[in-house]
Amino acid sequence: MNEGTEPKQLLHLVFGGELTHVDRVEFKDLSKLDIVGIYPDYKAAYDAWRGKAQASVDNALMRYFIVHMHRLLDPEKGHEPDHH
Repeated sequence: MNEGTEPKQLLHLVFGGELTHVDRVEFKDLSKLDIVGIYPDYKAAYDAWRGKAQASVDNALMRYFIVHMHRLLDPEKGHEPDHH
């Protein structure tokens, strides 16, 4: 339970993979997706995403994404300020 001292968990999934084309979000091989992890807040997810994105910068087809899982789990209450 949230006792008021801990921040609310706003789960985020970071994952990536090689795309079939730079203009589409369609993965070349779903069995090779890189599931980086699930993070308790946007900042932690962004830090993980940034590290993976920078490490794969030489491959134009390799892309990493942040999915706001908390919005999928509770779409009416899962809103947070956008940090983009």
